[in-house]
Amino acid sequence: MGDVLSQNEIDSLLAALSSGELDVDEIKESNEKQVKDYDFARPSKFSKEHLRTLEIIFEHYGRLLSTNLPVYLRKNVQIEVMNSEAVTYQEFTNALSNPVLLGIVNFAPLQGSIIIEMATNLGYAMVDRMLGGKGEPMDKVREFSEIELLIIERIMIVCVNLLHEPWQNVLSIQPRLERIETNSQYAQIISPSEMIAIITINVRIGEVEGLMNICLPYLVLEDVIDKLNTKYWYANMQQYDETDYADVIEVLIRKAQIPIKAVLGSSTISVSDFSMLQVGDIIRLDRNVEEELDVYVGNLRKFSALPGASGDNYAVRITEVIREEQ
Repeated sequence: MGDVLSQNEIDSLLAALSSGELDVDEIKESNEKQVKDYDFARPSKFSKEHLRTLEIIFEHYGRLLSTNLPVYLRKNVQIEVMNSEAVTYQEFTNALSNPVLLGIVNFAPLQGSIIIEMATNLGYAMVDRMLGGKGEPMDKVREFSEIELLIIERIMIVCVNLLHEPWQNVLSIQPRLERIETNSQYAQIISPSEMIAIITINVRIGEVEGLMNICLPYLVLEDVIDKLNTKYWYANMQQYDETDYADVIEVLIRKAQIPIKAVLGSSTISVSDFSMLQVGDIIRLDRNVEEELDVYVGNLRKFSALPGASGDNYAVRITEVIREEQ
């Protein structure tokens, strides 16, 4: 129910109408509800917020690709997320050409599969690098052989496994590559009229550049669509960083290899004496046999120790831990 006007407000309104300051037709038009067109063939299931969150997720994915793929390809790999859009699955498949590289990925525990589409020139470059070549694409497009598909499948499995970490803030997924298709007609994972989100990623392997498209059907993301907003994503990312990442970093630091050395002593001799040293000569050090040795971690003096043996090896026994204030 609208607000009730006072008598003074009614009098002011009537005076404005009589003087021509207000037009009755304009008041009627302003009260009319605006009708928005809705295309039932292209239902709007992905909002701009959803697409933006997906871009953030795959920017993280791109960073993982750029650091992991060079290990296998022995070539510099640059990744850039180009854009995201919502289209029907039919529009996506109609834009594909044959042959094509389509990785069908099971997105468990979510129901259904997603598709990773890779440009054919990237596939040829990967095969060339894995077989010892320079990583150059072929001049003429042809069908992939069975051996080439097995090599590409190995790289595709690496790409699929890297999807786990970027999606951790939304859902803990266990993606698995089901198969690779080179014909788009054999990749009908959903109805042609269903809406999908496409994330376009530009991949550069050395001098070869091509696009990778990630096809995410709405039916697959429907159970977690409410979590695809930047507020939820950043909140979970902060919580994840403060707990899980701290534990992971601590484990990695504990496994790091660091040099350690025990210094028996030091001495100063002339260049002429050094040049005339022979096997069996004795160099006198500035430390007694009973004195403790200095033990260095890297270039920092961290321990004092006594020399000894452990089995057939020389060893030292720690006698003191040297703190920074010492």
